[in-house]
Amino acid sequence: MVRAAVMTQPLQPLEVREYPDPEPAAGEVVLETLCSEVCGTDVHLYHGRLAGVPYPIIPGHVSVGRVMETAGEVLDVDGRPVERDQIVTFLDVHETCGHCWYCLVAQETTKCPHRKVYGITYPADEGLLGGWSEQILLKAGVKIVPLPEGVEVVDYIGGGCGLSTGFHAVERADIRLGDTVVVQGSGPVGLSATAFARLSGADQVIVVGAPENRLALAEAFEADHTLDINRVSPDERLEFVLGVTAGRGADVVIEVSGNPQAVVEGPDLARDGGTYVIAGQYTDAGSITINPHLQINKKHLNIRGCWGTAFTHVYRGLRLMARYRDRFRWRDLVSHTFLLEEADEALASVEKLEATKALVVPGTWRL
Repeated sequence: MVRAAVMTQPLQPLEVREYPDPEPAAGEVVLETLCSEVCGTDVHLYHGRLAGVPYPIIPGHVSVGRVMETAGEVLDVDGRPVERDQIVTFLDVHETCGHCWYCLVAQETTKCPHRKVYGITYPADEGLLGGWSEQILLKAGVKIVPLPEGVEVVDYIGGGCGLSTGFHAVERADIRLGDTVVVQGSGPVGLSATAFARLSGADQVIVVGAPENRLALAEAFEADHTLDINRVSPDERLEFVLGVTAGRGADVVIEVSGNPQAVVEGPDLARDGGTYVIAGQYTDAGSITINPHLQINKKHLNIRGCWGTAFTHVYRGLRLMARYRDRFRWRDLVSHTFLLEEADEALASVEKLEATKALVVPGTWRL
């Protein structure tokens, strides 16, 4: 039997349940779970803020595991066989159809209506389809990525969801060489966005967030300036950004905070004709009021949503991590680890901002 932490419904304590050992069908892979991250999305799932979640679920949408078994030959994207004992991660998004209008015409696979996500939209009664479990069953066609040479488990999981989401947000921003970039949010997504903004050629990167330990990490991720939202008011933040941009505002502002109030402030931080990317509003945390004339139209502002991630963001983000892991120490984001029985504590540590990155460790793997 395999143990897993189960979120039975919103606002209820998680339960550790037992499931039969998975029996992979053709093309499927069984992983021994080494660790799985506790994402801000998991906190939102606990509060019931995402529509269409088929509770009970096994949470954990970004994980690292050791290959235990493959049912027949399974290839990675580079055409190499996935082999027993390999350390791998995988794209949590599965079952995008490749046949619908969004997949074929719009080429927006994150909006495929058939799309499902490990740890979020698979019910627990369908099997071990979330990372807060001793084993994970990878369905046929799940995109598997072996960790590159030199990238350790703690490196990748330190980036985790934030690595690919931050990559996607920066990709959406179209940062140009010499740009000034403001990142609203200093969590794992904001820290990765800071690193990728720098690698994209940003001249100045300003991170707005809290608490202090996360802002210290932002500086380690090459932020030029950090603004603590607990100490610097919105008016003072705007004054600072205008002061370092000759009164114009930032070329690019990227929201990754998850707080709707950041979206009230973000357009004001951008220059006329600038770009505002909203990546942090993955769940419904409420409505806001903005002035469309002053904050959007008169500013000639480009606003771009950023929903989820695709395989390219995981693959390319991991390649950049392999090259720059000594320059940007994603492993330093991991601050807390929890056993399956401690899943409620893990969620609380993320919700209270006590943990920068918390992990659920179902088995014997340790940092």
